[in-house]
Amino acid sequence: MRSEQEIFDLILSVANSDNRIRAVAMNGSRTNPNAPKDLFQDFDIVYLVTEIDSFIQDENWIDIFGERIIMQTPEKRSSSCIKRYAYLMLFADGNRIDLTLLPINKKEEYLQEDKLTVILLDKDDALPAIPPPSDEGYWVKRPSAEDFSNCCNEFWWVATYVAKGLWRNEILYAQEHLNNYVRPMLLKMLEWQVGIQNDFAVSIGKSGKYLEKFLPEDIWRDLMSTYPKGEYENVWNALLTASNLFRTTGKSVAESLNFEYPHDDDKRVTKYLKQVKELPSNAVEI
Repeated sequence: MRSEQEIFDLILSVANSDNRIRAVAMNGSRTNPNAPKDLFQDFDIVYLVTEIDSFIQDENWIDIFGERIIMQTPEKRSSSCIKRYAYLMLFADGNRIDLTLLPINKKEEYLQEDKLTVILLDKDDALPAIPPPSDEGYWVKRPSAEDFSNCCNEFWWVATYVAKGLWRNEILYAQEHLNNYVRPMLLKMLEWQVGIQNDFAVSIGKSGKYLEKFLPEDIWRDLMSTYPKGEYENVWNALLTASNLFRTTGKSVAESLNFEYPHDDDKRVTKYLKQVKELPSNAVEI
């Protein structure tokens, strides 16, 4: 596996040898002072270029970065005007470079997009000075009362869909609603609680990947139990555990932020979930 320094040298060597590339920037976890370092970190690189079209027309120029396992070019699928172009490349040696081409005349806008940006090369000394990288832009955001209310409503509303799917023996339907709607609301509530405990000055990372280090062991264990195996009883247990965890966390968040927790919705839906769980398979009414 090529070292970090070898990859940086290659990135800058390509830029220095191509007159179309006027500057190089980087963001992502490698510029985040709070992100743990490991061998799977991407190199999130931006080439600020005089124009994009010539790069796209002949993509053989990217072969210099090494043998690829696979590549994705998201903008190639777009039918709209291409304003930037990315090559997401995983190499045979395990390194990954996410390389984006961006017109140099968009430099002002780009440098305001992400506080984790650092400048690696500026051939023309044309880029404005930027502050040291900070993950402030990714800190947990304080919710409004409306945000909190919507989160609670979504959780309890869609929980009934999971129950319905389980009673019908439609486990894929039930799992989809648990995974894509119910648990995300639980994660959001847990995120807010972590924010409260840290003065909303902390990031839990993409997809909540750092959440574990902020949660007590028992809460983390309960959260993990909401990811069930594909068996009906396991999904029921996951739903009820998620409900209990949401209730406890939601009440705590509401108390801390002086919000109103929907006790009545919680009580009525919880009763309904338990009724459906005990409902005979041949029932014709609830």
